[in-house]
Amino acid sequence: MENNTTQISREDLEELREAFDKIDIDNSGYVSDFELQELFREARFSLPGFKVREIVEKMLGAADHNKDEKISFEEFVSLYQELKSKEVRESFRKAINKKDGIRSFGGTSGISSEGTQHSYSDEEKVAFVNWINKTLAEDPDCKHLLPMDPENESLFKSVKDGILLCKMINFSQPDTIDDRVINTKKLTTFTISENLVLALNSASAIGCTVVNIDAQDLIMGKPHLVLGLLWQIIKIGLFADIQISRNEALIALLGEGEDLEQLLSMSPEELLLRWVNYHLNNAGWQPIGNFTEDIKDSKAYFHLLNQIAPKGERDDEIKITIDMSRFTEKDDIQRAEFMLQQAARLDCRQFVTPADVVAGIHKLNIAFVANLFNTYPALNKPNHNDIDLSLLEGETREERTFRNWMNSLGAYPYVNHLYRDLTDALVILQLYEKIQVPVEQKRVNRPPYPALGGNMRKLENCNYAVELGKKEAKFSLVGIGGVNINEGNKTHTLALVWQLMRRYTVKVLSDLGEGEKVNDELIVNWVNTALKEGKKETAITSFKDKLISTSLPVIDLIDTIAPNAIKEEMVKRENLSDEDKLNNAKYAISVSRKIGAQVYALPDDLVEVKPKMVMTVFACLMGRGLKNVKA
Repeated sequence: MENNTTQISREDLEELREAFDKIDIDNSGYVSDFELQELFREARFSLPGFKVREIVEKMLGAADHNKDEKISFEEFVSLYQELKSKEVRESFRKAINKKDGIRSFGGTSGISSEGTQHSYSDEEKVAFVNWINKTLAEDPDCKHLLPMDPENESLFKSVKDGILLCKMINFSQPDTIDDRVINTKKLTTFTISENLVLALNSASAIGCTVVNIDAQDLIMGKPHLVLGLLWQIIKIGLFADIQISRNEALIALLGEGEDLEQLLSMSPEELLLRWVNYHLNNAGWQPIGNFTEDIKDSKAYFHLLNQIAPKGERDDEIKITIDMSRFTEKDDIQRAEFMLQQAARLDCRQFVTPADVVAGIHKLNIAFVANLFNTYPALNKPNHNDIDLSLLEGETREERTFRNWMNSLGAYPYVNHLYRDLTDALVILQLYEKIQVPVEQKRVNRPPYPALGGNMRKLENCNYAVELGKKEAKFSLVGIGGVNINEGNKTHTLALVWQLMRRYTVKVLSDLGEGEKVNDELIVNWVNTALKEGKKETAITSFKDKLISTSLPVIDLIDTIAPNAIKEEMVKRENLSDEDKLNNAKYAISVSRKIGAQVYALPDDLVEVKPKMVMTVFACLMGRGLKNVKA
């Protein structure tokens, strides 16, 4: 049956969650029906009071599943989706109130947003422009674009040649894109398109959701898509080091009676909140509970800056004194301005204006705080002899690849920890739908889970996920039960996740007519046939072939299916050192993405010949090659 309800992206869901949490002041998980108007306003879908009353009378019965005159987040999302659907949107379009700071425009943007009206935030535009201007100020390849003017629309024009996006991806996740692959000279329509495809596939590889964005959207500079993509890229960079495995000093944030496992399960945003409150406690100031209402008066920020500012205690440290004299300023805007002047002394006046602080704009405030943390964490690793430091083992490349793949597909909630965030199987069940394994939604338990029996609900989801894998997907899950996923067992979770990713990767080959059962032998044979037809000297015996460590079979295959994509002067073919192999691998991965192959593997996977990841590279290139044939 066709579904006419507007689909909600993960980015939209995050913004709806921000709006919901602003209204749900007591953190009960519910809002009352009389708070709906304010909730819609926060969600940038403002409606007059009489229209909200109509909605309550006409539609709330359907949305309020529990009939309790209270609305959970899930019920709100359901209601929001209904309102955004075409039929209701046409009825209420004239009632939409254009909120200050929000620009609205009509138009189409790919499959999911055809015919819809979109809005974007001037505050976000200004914040991102200033951050990019600072970040890429010294990059010679961006001189034709920077500095951008935050007061005009230059940001949306700056992404059109793909260079800026590629550079921002590399800033957030260094070495994601081989700079040698970015087209920077004498750009043509074709080379610009190549850059944009490279940027989008690379963004996907680091965990950005780009399923409804293509190169043409970026060439057209569609504001909501540009801002959405840039925010994902910026956020990934800001949050990269806010994890205990990469910053053991975060152990200092352990609360009394807590064990390390509780801290490890926190998202970067939760750790940031804990970090702020750690410093507020040291300052003798009350803790905050969010980055919206609780920071509007700037007072928590004043104390935070005063705590993290360098005290000049080391010989190599310059003392920076925070001026607290305007802490008691009566005007909120003026107080915020003076606070930001102090942040500027730390070279951290980024992402927010005084108005953004006073308005409690969650996205920009959390970016402001993340930048403060990254610049001046002001934490010392404690001597906890009773802590099992083996728990701090960082994620492997394979785990990071799986996590990025899930997030790039729009997994909700966002996967920060591969095992801990899959223990209720909600993300796994979403992945089944991506490989076209039907999921009975009535069998899926969704949060919020009750305090009593909540884990049983999660376990039921996990049992269902394993059942689907065995019966419907025909996965090999011998000895794996739902309890293993629920407990975060690494070996068993990886076994299931790998088979999901493999099925997703080879699905395109089945769609192109290569049969439903695509095995390794079929892919290897296709690769060797293509290499032979391309008159290449390389060939592989399997995905464990040591020749793959040179990346030459991959490079030759790319050259066969996309002539002129490889610049031979960039390739080292004889007497390869370890550095040469890595350079070849970086080049091969980036060119693969540039020609349209959605490769998630990393250069080290080729150098070390990791069979699973190697398979995905060749499968993606095979899919790209078969599309040539079909065309």
